[in-house]
Amino acid sequence: MSHFWIAFGLTLLAGLSTGIGSTIAFFTHKTNTKFLSVTLGLSAGVMIYVSLTEMLPLAHQIMSEETKVASWIILGSFFGGVLFIGIIDMLVPNMENPHEFHKNQKALNAIKKARTHSVSLMRLGILTGIALAIHNFPEGMATFVSALAQPTIGFSIAIAIAIHNIPEGIAVSIPIYYATGSRKKAFIFSVVSGLAEPLGAIIAYLIFQPFLNDMFFGIVFAAVSGVMVYISFDELLPAAEEYGEHHLAILGLFLGMFIIAVSLALL
Repeated sequence: MSHFWIAFGLTLLAGLSTGIGSTIAFFTHKTNTKFLSVTLGLSAGVMIYVSLTEMLPLAHQIMSEETKVASWIILGSFFGGVLFIGIIDMLVPNMENPHEFHKNQKALNAIKKARTHSVSLMRLGILTGIALAIHNFPEGMATFVSALAQPTIGFSIAIAIAIHNIPEGIAVSIPIYYATGSRKKAFIFSVVSGLAEPLGAIIAYLIFQPFLNDMFFGIVFAAVSGVMVYISFDELLPAAEEYGEHHLAILGLFLGMFIIAVSLALL
């Protein structure tokens, strides 16, 4: 039961980080695009490193009894995870997709000039929040189940997801703020959209509790690896480059790999 609360706490913290993005949006006059570029790259580096050097090897280790069959199951689970998150990404229209929306300072400035269009801005903020919740739901399930089996890996995943949730919080809160003029409403809405992650954790526990065995955890680790690699290459790295410079994004990528490699070595 202690692992349950650790896993749930990590998932909750990752989800609530959308509120950090909201706060940054309200109290900075200009988005620090270079900082965002490095942090998004860092998040991608953490996810890719953990997926390929920790989670996939652990999946093989857990399911080592049936070596040949296990290899095929893990392969199918990895690409199944890629397909799953890819379908979710495709089902959310670009204008409402928080990963495709307002990735540079010009777009944020355009919103600020559109105060008079409060109804359309409110709608945009709500749709962005819904899209964010859709994306966060499977991420919450993945973080929770991973942390339940291996708290150290769950911690790494939670940190990476928390970092990439920060700009998503900005994307949700800015339209709501300029539609209503209320920082409080915008902050609450961005936080609520992030709560899809702990909600995903609770649902994952209720549904999958009877199936929590080595085979299940091996499949989950492989599938989560696929999800995180997809998010890194499809969302985080392109956003990092669009916010800043190519070299800053790559610097963040390898910095994230280095930090997580050192932290895992010390654990």
